[in-house]
Amino acid sequence: MSGIRADTTFEAACRQNEVLRRIGIAGRAAMTFELSDNLRRIVADGVRDRHPDWDEQAVRLRVIRLTLGERLFNETFGDTEESK
Repeated sequence: MSGIRADTTFEAACRQNEVLRRIGIAGRAAMTFELSDNLRRIVADGVRDRHPDWDEQAVRLRVIRLTLGERLFNETFGDTEESK
């Protein structure tokens, strides 16, 4: 089995693959969306910690900016002072 991380045993990788096969595509998709939502919450919490005076709209825009990157964010929302 190729692609096993150095910190994972062969047996653990086999077990993980078995579980992922058993939950199927819908289960893996649900896990992916849950991980994405969790990461977005973690990023938003970090923005709030660094900028406690910002309102939720400013936090939301910063999370979007961090997620999309500068170029795509500016193409989508414009390069406004409010969105920095």
